[in-house]
Amino acid sequence: MICQECGKRPATLHFTKIVNGEKTEFHICEACARERGELIPGTSGGFSIHNLLSGLLDFEPSSGGKTVKPTAPRCETCGLTYAQFSKLGRFGCSECYKHFEDRLDPLFKRVHGSTVHTGKVPKRTGGRIQLRREIERLKKELVVRVEHEDFESAARIRDQIKELERNISGL
Repeated sequence: MICQECGKRPATLHFTKIVNGEKTEFHICEACARERGELIPGTSGGFSIHNLLSGLLDFEPSSGGKTVKPTAPRCETCGLTYAQFSKLGRFGCSECYKHFEDRLDPLFKRVHGSTVHTGKVPKRTGGRIQLRREIERLKKELVVRVEHEDFESAARIRDQIKELERNISGL
């Protein structure tokens, strides 16, 4: 793909901007990105996805109730240290997830907003899954309403849950 700015060099950076709900995609070369100021602040010389990921991986979580080991954690299976992981950007084995869990959960929350993967559901085939998710959301809301002693709203939510559960059994 050729740069949309200069039309000469290959586009190496692909941006998606969402401003006020309006999505704009553009593909530009590194030189044009530098001119437009589209580089990530704090990167030296140019855009580097490695610098972006390293910056996220160097994130030190606040204790948040969990104790973070003062020494550099090391995977007992493959021997990879967290410092090596943050430089490489990948784990040495599947056990690394368990050994670095105390540092990964805050990282996942920071990047994804959650530590639970919910995925996407196709609209035309995911009717039952979407209904189940809506029921789960309503059940959480029901608990909140009961805790706040808003029993009228709680009763309406209870009725919505029952209706959705009937809809699921009919699918």
